[in-house]
Amino acid sequence: MTSDSDLLWRRCAHLGRVLLPLVDQEPGRQADRHENLRTWGIDRAVGEQLIEVFAALAVHAVATDASVPAAELDTLALRTVANAATGKRDFELLAGLPHTFTDDRDEQAVNLFRLSAYEGEQTSRRLFQMSREVRHALMVLAEHAPPPCHTCGDAFRRAAAASPPQ
Repeated sequence: MTSDSDLLWRRCAHLGRVLLPLVDQEPGRQADRHENLRTWGIDRAVGEQLIEVFAALAVHAVATDASVPAAELDTLALRTVANAATGKRDFELLAGLPHTFTDDRDEQAVNLFRLSAYEGEQTSRRLFQMSREVRHALMVLAEHAPPPCHTCGDAFRRAAAASPPQ
C-alpha cells in the first residue's frame, strides 16, 4: 500500500516532469532556457533535470507546509509554488521528503539537488539560477501560457490533454 507521503511526492515529481514541456509550448521559451543554461555553464540535460526536481521540491514544500494531502495537490496555486522556488532555502526544499523513492530517477535527481545544495559557492550559485528559472517557468505557466494554469490541477489537466493517447 502506498502512503500519502509517497503518493504526494510522486504527484509533485510528475508536475516537475511536465513543467518544461508545457512551458515550451510558448514560442522561444526552450531556446531561451537552453541559452541561459549555456551562459551559466550548465549542461542542458543536467540543468533540465535540476529544473524538474527543483519544481517538484517546491511543490512538495508548499504542500507539506500547508498539510495538503496528495489528493488535494490540484488545489495549490502555481504562483505560490513559484514563490517557494525562490523564497525557500535549499535545505527547506529538502525537508519532509520520503526516505526512499520508488522511482530511481527521482532518487537520482534529489541526490543531485542535495549534492548541489551542499557543495558550496559555485554550485550554490547555480541552484540560485535554477530557482529563478523554475520560478519564471511556473509564472509563465500561471499567467501567460494560453490558457493560463492557475493551479497544479490546471497544469496536470493541460499536460494530460497534450499527451498523445496511449
